[in-house]
Amino acid sequence: MNGRKERKADYAIVWPLQAPLGEGPMWDARTGRLYFVDIIPGRLHAYEPATGARRTWEVGRMLSAVVPRTAGGLAVVVREGFATYDPDQSRLDFLTTPAGHDPSRVRFNDGKCDPAGRFWAGTMGLKAEPGAGALYCLPPGGPAQWKVGDVTISNGLAWRDRRLYYIDSITRLVRAFDYEPATGAISRPVTALVLPPGDDVPDGCSLDAEGMLWIAHWGAGKVSRWDPVRGRCLQEYRFPASQITSCAFGGPGLKTLYVTSAREGLAPEQLAREPEAGALFAFEPGPVGLEPDAFAG
Repeated sequence: MNGRKERKADYAIVWPLQAPLGEGPMWDARTGRLYFVDIIPGRLHAYEPATGARRTWEVGRMLSAVVPRTAGGLAVVVREGFATYDPDQSRLDFLTTPAGHDPSRVRFNDGKCDPAGRFWAGTMGLKAEPGAGALYCLPPGGPAQWKVGDVTISNGLAWRDRRLYYIDSITRLVRAFDYEPATGAISRPVTALVLPPGDDVPDGCSLDAEGMLWIAHWGAGKVSRWDPVRGRCLQEYRFPASQITSCAFGGPGLKTLYVTSAREGLAPEQLAREPEAGALFAFEPGPVGLEPDAFAG
């Protein structure tokens, strides 16, 4: 077990959504909202922990990631590429499609911003064809830049101390790149973490204030906390949904870890065993998170 401590998360279900593909939780301190997406139906959700309020926007196209935007509102990735979204006006404004991106064959998946305000997002084949995807970066003012190729299921991203941690789920590992904040250049990829057999595939991820990496496990019903420098799993937390998709810290003091999940692909007998699949979960693990970076464009 590599020293890991496994436990059942003392979770609350803050939104029993039954989302087909809930993903990409992102805290917005300006509004006190936890935003997340439901990719397949193209829905944007917002949960306000201070009041318990919930709201949903029908964006009208496949929606894969959401981040705060320094100019106001949000930035998102849809199937075709990068866009902005104004929740107050329910308005989507398209920004750009990266060169070489073909939305008839691939779609965007997870995305986040780096400390310099660039918006990074990756793609995957519509049927998860091996090597069909890529990782792109949209700096303020554009255009989008190609960063990594031969990707199958582009997923979690996190930055710390001139390092970019990046997950291509099908590889079942986390790569670490040297990262240059001034230019956004990445280089010298190495394997930082390898998931043991039985953990299924790593999905979204988030860093805490101690520099530890939290990983959602699709197919294994858990999130895990890792030391990415030593390559060691520290804790695991179990949930009553096998398809855990992502996690992010939010709420007052960034003490709460919000966890998304999915129902997509589960057979009727599996859904009967997992009635909470697709819900938004929350618990306080002890470590606190970091304020997410916003898109500066």
